[in-house]
Amino acid sequence: MMKLDWYRGWNIVAAATCLTLLTVGLRLGTGPFFLPMANDLGFSRSELSTVVGVGMLFYGLAMPLAGWLVSRIGTRAVILSGLAMVAAAVAWTMVARTPFTLCLSFGMLLSVGLGFISPVVLTPVICRWFARQRAKALFFLSTGSMAGIALMTPIFSLSIAAFGWQHTLVGYTVALTIAAVVAVVFVIRDEISSSVADPNYAAAEVSEDLRVAEANGRFAVAFWSTPFWKIFLGLFACGFSMNLLGTHGVPMLVDHGFDSTTSSLGIGTIGLVAIFGTVLIGRVADRVPRRNLLALIYGVRGLGFFALLMVSSPAGLFTAAAVGGLVWAGSIATSSAMLADVYGVRLVGVLYGTAYVGHQIGATISTWLGGWGYEQYGTHWIAFGSAGALLFVAAAISLRLPADGFAFWLSRPLQDRASVAQ
Repeated sequence: MMKLDWYRGWNIVAAATCLTLLTVGLRLGTGPFFLPMANDLGFSRSELSTVVGVGMLFYGLAMPLAGWLVSRIGTRAVILSGLAMVAAAVAWTMVARTPFTLCLSFGMLLSVGLGFISPVVLTPVICRWFARQRAKALFFLSTGSMAGIALMTPIFSLSIAAFGWQHTLVGYTVALTIAAVVAVVFVIRDEISSSVADPNYAAAEVSEDLRVAEANGRFAVAFWSTPFWKIFLGLFACGFSMNLLGTHGVPMLVDHGFDSTTSSLGIGTIGLVAIFGTVLIGRVADRVPRRNLLALIYGVRGLGFFALLMVSSPAGLFTAAAVGGLVWAGSIATSSAMLADVYGVRLVGVLYGTAYVGHQIGATISTWLGGWGYEQYGTHWIAFGSAGALLFVAAAISLRLPADGFAFWLSRPLQDRASVAQ
């Protein structure tokens, strides 16, 4: 009988993707909870919006800390810590009756807990298990984010209608607990055993020079280097555009003459196509220079934003949404793979987490600008035009990133790596 070889790294990718689906699905899919919570608790929309906004900010701020802790106490310990915070936050949310206590529980503590089980925590272990197919593995991880948005939103809506928002939140916590415990106990391992390492996939065969480079890697050196800030600015544009579309995309299309159902389906098409687009791009991501792929993703997405502003028919809307969806999730996977290539897996967690703060800053600004720009000038071109322009700038900046990852990093003297790529 022919022996079927299976690389255990793919089990980690599958478990990480499942966890990402659940965590991103809740943190970016609070829409179904919004009105039921506001009506039940007697909060105004502005009060609950503030709670959700604070949660988004703390979700981003938790990620650098989570990435740093991964390098200190390991992936499994960080996941379990996050799970404990999520459980405590949900229990607290059940008894919260004021905007302040709900902000502390559902806003802050829940967001920090979810940040500790986010892709930032799971990226380093995947980067450690994969070298030659690192981008492919990370793109599969990104499908969890897209699936979380596409699947958890209707699941939450149906569950809330049947059981109420509180029971839905408790049921979600039970499901997350089961998934996290199974992943931690049976699947996720930070260290690669030589008995399971596959040189076609894993980083176990990495050269001694690479290990020396990682041992000498320092966060401050990487933080002040030019490639990091180029990636940071790209993720700023990514967060600006993604959150703008998620918050103001449907209102913009309605203001441009589409009915609410068509508008919702058009925006939903982006998330649906993104699942398949992420898998498709992931299969070729390790065969082309990452900087070229990142520039292509940002450039096509920028065109998509201008197209959405100008479409005038349902056919045009769905076409623009499908094209944009093909590259919707690729920037984060490519950026994290680039960070691992340039700085090594030892630093990728804290660097990815820090760079993701730029993503959340962009998201916060675009949420405000989308409403303010329309109220002040009666047009969505202010916000959506800015998003398209920022994406074009991000595409140009990406082309200036190092082309050959660690080979570039190792070519620099240790004392000179602070000025890498200047």
